[in-house]
Amino acid sequence: MSNLDTRPTLTTCGGRADVPGEPVHELLKARDVQLGESTMVRRLLPSLGRRMIGAWCFVDHYGPDDIADEPGMQVPPHPHLGLQTVSWLREGSVLHRDSLGSLATVRPGELGLMTSGRAISHSEESPREHARLLHGAQLWVALPDAHRHVDPHFEHHAELPVVTGGGLTATVIMGTLDGSTSPGTTYSPLVGADLTLASGADVRPPLEPDFEYAVLSMSGEAEVDGVPLTPGGLLYLGCGRTSLSIRSANGADLMLLGGEPFAEEIVMWWNFVARTGEEVTAARTAWADGADFGTVTGYDGPRMDAPALPSVPLRARGRVR
Repeated sequence: MSNLDTRPTLTTCGGRADVPGEPVHELLKARDVQLGESTMVRRLLPSLGRRMIGAWCFVDHYGPDDIADEPGMQVPPHPHLGLQTVSWLREGSVLHRDSLGSLATVRPGELGLMTSGRAISHSEESPREHARLLHGAQLWVALPDAHRHVDPHFEHHAELPVVTGGGLTATVIMGTLDGSTSPGTTYSPLVGADLTLASGADVRPPLEPDFEYAVLSMSGEAEVDGVPLTPGGLLYLGCGRTSLSIRSANGADLMLLGGEPFAEEIVMWWNFVARTGEEVTAARTAWADGADFGTVTGYDGPRMDAPALPSVPLRARGRVR
């Protein structure tokens, strides 16, 4: 999924200066963003209050949307570098195409994972024949410096490990939770899990004390560490926890995101994660010139134009280890 802002802002991320070493409660507000022709998303990360959660650097939540008489998601071919895209659906389906020739339909409970590495382009769209409802999340993971120039590749995992108990069904999307590990390739210590809570669930999933965490509410109402959480909300929890209290009276669907705080300084602009402003400028020029990012075939429409660069210098900030 792309950042379709026509005037995307420069986001400086990384470093440990703003990572609390103890548990906290920060409820982050979403910003509505139009995605393509008919999809409105709630952008939760990056926000003014929080730039990253571990290596997670971008979170969009969308739906449930009734697209029975609509084209649904229509995101034209666009570029990425220096990151991984994680597609996760609760309802509906999304057709992925990329410049490597990959073609896959991602459905609920399946992981669509694209590692951009040095450069890739892709499109995402609702299939011509699609379900009535579309509901999901799109997330990005920043690649650490040692791996950000890897060869681009796409993974589609239809089966993922599941942890159950006490009214909780947890699907491990990325990383490891309670001893179960996703087949999705990771390049830094992190976790992403889909949590389904039955009515009356009262659970304490184990956490890594060195990770920072957040919980995204997809549907229903839950209480996370005593804080009420409703759909579209993202509760940042800080570090220092070995478990997390989660309750739901009537059932809820959540996402648990966490990881070791990302200590490197990065620059994030449009669909690029880089280390310097010069790298961002070079990537934008390459996309405009039709170089480096390859060609997506089969999408019915033109590719996406790059927005104008901001007038301010693009500089990485933050505190390194």
